[in-house]
Amino acid sequence: MTTLAKKSLMIDVRLSNNDVRMAESRTCVVLVVDDLGYGGAERQVVELANNMDSGRFDVHVCALSDNVPLSSTLTGAEQRLHVIKKGNRCDFTVVPRVARLLRELNAHVVHGFLFSAEIASRLAGHLAGTRLIVGSERNANRPMARRHVLAYRLTQRYVDIIVANSNAGAESNGRIFKRPLSAYRVVHNGVDTKRFRPADGTEIRRRLGIPASVPVVGVFANFKKQKNHPMTFRAFRRVLEAFPDARLLLVGDPPADSRGQLDAYYVELHRLVDELRIRERCMFVGHQDTTEHLYPACDVTVLSSYHEGTPNVLLESMACGVPVVATRVCDNEYIVKEGEVGHLVDVNDDAAMADWIGLILGDGARRREMGQNARQWVCDEFSTKRLAEKMADVYTELLGRGNGRHS
Repeated sequence: MTTLAKKSLMIDVRLSNNDVRMAESRTCVVLVVDDLGYGGAERQVVELANNMDSGRFDVHVCALSDNVPLSSTLTGAEQRLHVIKKGNRCDFTVVPRVARLLRELNAHVVHGFLFSAEIASRLAGHLAGTRLIVGSERNANRPMARRHVLAYRLTQRYVDIIVANSNAGAESNGRIFKRPLSAYRVVHNGVDTKRFRPADGTEIRRRLGIPASVPVVGVFANFKKQKNHPMTFRAFRRVLEAFPDARLLLVGDPPADSRGQLDAYYVELHRLVDELRIRERCMFVGHQDTTEHLYPACDVTVLSSYHEGTPNVLLESMACGVPVVATRVCDNEYIVKEGEVGHLVDVNDDAAMADWIGLILGDGARRREMGQNARQWVCDEFSTKRLAEKMADVYTELLGRGNGRHS
């Protein structure tokens, strides 16, 4: 355990009796995650920790790696972040070390996110006698490695409930592991609506060298096959026929292996860009810490994924008042109100995607109306406050019913 983790476990002798009583009366929740890098699940862990009612819950985050750049956004990270570094794929010492943390914090709930962290939290929760062990499903209809399926099946007996971030995710996970839907709860992702909000994108456009009058189509997605960038490129090629000055703004890190070699998929994408002759209109800007400034520079954003859970980028875009065009997968039909906040198309129907993009770009009044609707919809249903409230309801319901395996 790191110095930071050890320090967070020390009891401050200066605590008043009232502080001690409040700490003892709260439900202690430990969120376990592989790391705190710039990923969707990792951001949701931080948002959950930051927004749960501190009067009712004492929430800690345990990372199995010292790659924790998002720790800068975790409130009270010095006391609440615990780094228990996993040495390698077969480092089974991580389980007793996480179990020790759970016992020292007197955790009522342990909730794992992503594969390594979820397996570790299931086993550690069982070892520590934690009352409620919660698993996660962050995607839907995704291909899963055999070793992952085997590990999930072998530890399935130790998990009390699976929280999925989409109905489609709960259903597909239930099919794979033959679990009834009653063994799942659905809590959609939440977005920080104070950080992601409508703004004037003129200045960021100037920095990017994009004239104010030029249409901009945004793509905020990691360069993974799941995101199906070729569909977006083909659709954009069609869009250029009606809007020859349009720009395609691509935000995301170029993937590379341990030797620094670019991923084959990324290389193939660049080959396709040249084949379609859209290179001059594509802007690859890499990873950006402040994406909230980039969304308002776009007129519309697109997401052409083969599968998703609850795509954070759709919520972030809509929170910024920017309409979206996305593939009709998983829970996107619930997230994207058709015709009100954006449009949905079938996977690889790049002609339909291009048509909807063109209609949004060509009608400023309609685009602004959809953006306003999108902002309101996210504030009402997908804020980080709503995320925390929904998750708190799940924990409270199961603990209240004595539903935890270790009650």
